[in-house]
Amino acid sequence: MLEPLALEGLLDGGWRDLAFAPFRDGVEIFPIQDGTPALALLRYAPGAAVPHHRHTGLETILVLDGAQTDEQGHYPTGTLVLNQPGSSHSVWSDEGCVVLIQWTAPIVFTSDLER
Repeated sequence: MLEPLALEGLLDGGWRDLAFAPFRDGVEIFPIQDGTPALALLRYAPGAAVPHHRHTGLETILVLDGAQTDEQGHYPTGTLVLNQPGSSHSVWSDEGCVVLIQWTAPIVFTSDLER
């Protein structure tokens, strides 16, 4: 029987001591589950951005700390965002943030340009 993976205290900053790795310029990742679906924590430095991309599956984001922004809105701590298959956007964080993110299918970058 496989044991569950439990990450405690995420709402209280329990992510601070995790071993994040580089993902994109100014964005770090802590992979929780590889494959499909994929699950990870992303930590954005203040001013960091992820270029424009398209979703081939559902992307679910829970903002744990700070705020994240895209072309459709500004999402502060505690916001749950669902980006539907076929949708596209770029993402940035002026103040920095940490998000829990799940991808049901890979994303496709449509631009290498940061915001």
